[in-house]
Order: sequence, then C-alpha cells, then structure tokens
Amino acid sequence: MITTRDYSPTDWPDVDRIYREGIKTGLATFETKPKAQADFEGKSIKNSTLVATEDDHVLGWAVMWPVSDRCVYGGVAEVSVYVGEDARGKGVGKLLLNALITRSEELGFWTLQAGIFPENEASRAIHEACGFRVFGVRERIGQLHGVWKDNMQLERRSSINGID
Repeated sequence: MITTRDYSPTDWPDVDRIYREGIKTGLATFETKPKAQADFEGKSIKNSTLVATEDDHVLGWAVMWPVSDRCVYGGVAEVSVYVGEDARGKGVGKLLLNALITRSEELGFWTLQAGIFPENEASRAIHEACGFRVFGVRERIGQLHGVWKDNMQLERRSSINGID
C-alpha cells in the first residue's frame, strides 16, 4: 500500500536519487545538478515536504517553495513533485500532489503554482487532475543543455483560504 508522510532528513538519499532521476529525463527541471540537502531543507517551506512510501521504500516526494520574499506573496507557493523511475505510472504523483494540496491549505496557502515543460504530458495531466489550470506559457524562458525551452505556468486556487 502506498502512503504519504512527512519528510525526514534520513529520507535525503532517496530524495536526492529521485531528483537526479528527474534531472536525467530532461523533462522535469531546468536544473542540471541536484540541490544540496541543506538548500533543499532550508529553502523549502517549513513543514511542506512529503514523501510517498511503500514498505518503507521512498517512491517519490513533493515540496513547496516560496515564490517571493515579499509579504504579499506569503500565501503563494511553487510546487515540485518527483516520482522515482521504478514508481512512475502507479498514481504516486497524483497521491503526492493531492497530499501537498491538503498540506498547503493546512498551512494557510491560497495559491499553488507549477512550471511544467509542455512535453511533460504526464506532469501536466496530474496537475490538471488535481485542480490546476494552465494560465500561460513563458516562451523560450530558459535554456537546458543549450536548447531554448518553453515553460507552461499552472496554478490552483484554494477553495478554503484567501476567499474572504
């Protein structure tokens, strides 16, 4: 049975491995090198990192990142969801994203954002199934291995927070 739980620093080797697998696909991120554990833990939103596990094996992870240090954006976060090679296509990404949405609402967030390469159809489908909508495309916004890439911008608004 696949479940989600809070990230623990002891999960780092698996989180790092899964992130490296995502980088290797060329579909998941502009990054070409993984973050250091201290950056991952210190720059993400406190209490937002989740892992999906099956029989104590970490299958994937999800986390929220601040979009700005300006107070007006205090309830807006960018999401990252990564699933290990051996767990793709098993519903892990959707499970993690739904759990992250629940966590974001517990933490008082009203908007979640995601940037997805147009060719990453699986990630787009998961986000849309979880209530995200495409609101734009940033054309040729950055290069990955010398190739200009577009980035779709998606968002999800909370039905609980930020509605008054």
